[in-house]
Amino acid sequence: MRIGVVGAGAWGTALAQVAAADGAPVLIWAREPEVVEAINGIHENTSFLKGVPLRESIRATGDMTDLGECEAFLIVSPAQYLRMSLSELPAGGKPLLLCAKGIEDSSGLLMHEVAHQVQPQSPIAVLSGPTFAHEVAAGLPTAVTLAVEDQGLGERLVARIAQPSFRPYLTDDVAGAEVGGAVKNVLAIACGVVEGRRLGQNARAALISRGFAEMTRFGLAKGARAETLAGLAGLGDLVLTCSSTSSRNFSLGKGIGEGARPADLLADRKTVAEGASTAPVLKRAADGLGVDMPIVAAVCALLAEEASVDEIVGRLLARPLKAEGV
Repeated sequence: MRIGVVGAGAWGTALAQVAAADGAPVLIWAREPEVVEAINGIHENTSFLKGVPLRESIRATGDMTDLGECEAFLIVSPAQYLRMSLSELPAGGKPLLLCAKGIEDSSGLLMHEVAHQVQPQSPIAVLSGPTFAHEVAAGLPTAVTLAVEDQGLGERLVARIAQPSFRPYLTDDVAGAEVGGAVKNVLAIACGVVEGRRLGQNARAALISRGFAEMTRFGLAKGARAETLAGLAGLGDLVLTCSSTSSRNFSLGKGIGEGARPADLLADRKTVAEGASTAPVLKRAADGLGVDMPIVAAVCALLAEEASVDEIVGRLLARPLKAEGV
């Protein structure tokens, strides 16, 4: 199965490295000409994954039509650009493995729902879980969720991308895998604020726990299964991204907690913090489903600069006391 990768950021490049681990040819599409030149010339993505030597069987292109020779695609475009990337892709009904985490702002759709609209002939799968790109590219042990309704396709994809240090676990709960990945990005911003404001480890642990409760409520309302949300794509990814400045979303929140304006931080970034785009659409979706997500609402208020960090924290702490399972 010849793999094409759409998107040559850090995560797309790391996944190309995984797919090429056995010397198999992998073609990666990049929008930036300098990225194509660096990958083909010196076997390194100096723009997004500097210092990681890439396998020689990885080749880059700036022409999407070149991907037509591939047999399956890893789609690693940021969530808000997924529709555009898929509309340009010569998929021809071939499998699409979606690797972005988010909710489309304009429609409120999860990534697999967008893909079904744009490429209705293609089987859809979702890859999610606790993954920092630089660790995956370096071959450090990583486990992920691979969600696909077609068991046979799932087994073929696992056989193609699994490595001793990269372990995919199959599920048919596509909605669960996507909800976990989208919601954890927003919660990671909140945890970054806790770090930046020096509110302590107790506060971070409480926020992760209560944030997971919000993720579970929303996921169940969207048809996800609780066990998926308690697995790699939900709780596992949540713990990782809420604990390290290697997370772009955590780093964004940390800057906000330290007093920087969200707009300035977002304008300064070369890479995408998906949670900033996901937060408002997630809040709208939760409101529409009648799901209470106070931490998500707090992140939205911070990103919109509706109140200061101290005011937002005060509001959360002043919420009525209730039973833990509620």
